[in-house]
Amino acid sequence: MNRESRTDAGAALTGLILDLFALSNRLLAAGDRLVADLGLTSARWQVLGTILSRDAPQPVAWLARDMGANRQNIQRIVNDLAAEGMVDFRPNPHHRRAQLVVITAKGRSVFDAAMQLQAPWINRLSQGLTAPELKKAHQIILALQAALLGEDDVSGLP
Repeated sequence: MNRESRTDAGAALTGLILDLFALSNRLLAAGDRLVADLGLTSARWQVLGTILSRDAPQPVAWLARDMGANRQNIQRIVNDLAAEGMVDFRPNPHHRRAQLVVITAKGRSVFDAAMQLQAPWINRLSQGLTAPELKKAHQIILALQAALLGEDDVSGLP
């Protein structure tokens, strides 16, 4: 059996990905602690931010796609946010069943409060790092995201 070994870049990327998984878990836990008193979780906060970052209301499936997340998970979070009065649904003129998700005044207020908590936290977290270093890391992450588009099924890859 002929096994292909990793290139130096492939081995380095494997290590980076494993560390990114650990970092992601720690960021989610820290975010949960940061916004818990606001009735948010990191996931709810992320969904609110995604809704606010769009030029127009979108259906859940589009929000999930833009977040790189599972539609069913985002639907559950949106339903929880709706039950809390932080988002609402509007008719979608292009699709009868896929309603548009809009943020409410309460949702906007809670999101703004979360961002007020985030500013000093992120400033502390970024101490010792430079903006150019962080921008380079961001470019690498964006390049990896672009490379992964369309690779949902990796079973047939060499």
